[in-house]
Amino acid sequence: MFDVQHWLVSLPPIAVYLLVGGVIGVESMGIPLPGEIILVSSALLAATGVVEPEWVATAAAVGAIVGDSIGYAVGRRGGRPLLARLGRRFPKHLGPPQLARAEQSFARYGVWAVFFGRFVALLRILAGPLAGALHVPYRRFLLANAAGGLVWAFGTTYLLYSVGRAAEHWLKDISWAGLILAVLAGLGSTWWLRRRAHRVEPVEVAPGVEPVQASSEH
Repeated sequence: MFDVQHWLVSLPPIAVYLLVGGVIGVESMGIPLPGEIILVSSALLAATGVVEPEWVATAAAVGAIVGDSIGYAVGRRGGRPLLARLGRRFPKHLGPPQLARAEQSFARYGVWAVFFGRFVALLRILAGPLAGALHVPYRRFLLANAAGGLVWAFGTTYLLYSVGRAAEHWLKDISWAGLILAVLAGLGSTWWLRRRAHRVEPVEVAPGVEPVQASSEH
């Protein structure tokens, strides 16, 4: 993550915002990319004054909401064959076991899986395409998607930004310590939501057991 932050410093602010929105947007469409790493690195960069936190958060939220919506449309059009192709292309991230877990999450929790999925790596990638393939009503999906995207983007950005600014003020002569504290604060900021989101993740599917299918809603 430190290497990512050093690389971001070399970019103009507008390029950082576009990169944040683009990476998170593509990740939300169903392609495994380090969206959370880009967001955390950019939020820490904002604490140094290189970029503006409100634009980092806005870019992240727009990328999350738009990317998930595009993923939803693609999933609704492509259905399960699309998810199977993604699984073959990215077996480590989107293979049959991961897909089965995500499907069970939707079957048990509905759109809450979309909201809390923003804080879980697996569901952050699969939420849009899977919701579309399972024909989750778009209005319900969009509401949960927008709420999760806004809370995740602005919450992560401003918590890291605030802690980073405080660390910079009190630890001017020990900049590395301030950075470490900011990173630790960022991890702590998502602890509660990740613990809550953990409830959305069901128990692993036993070998030979078919995953529970979510009922289609029209």
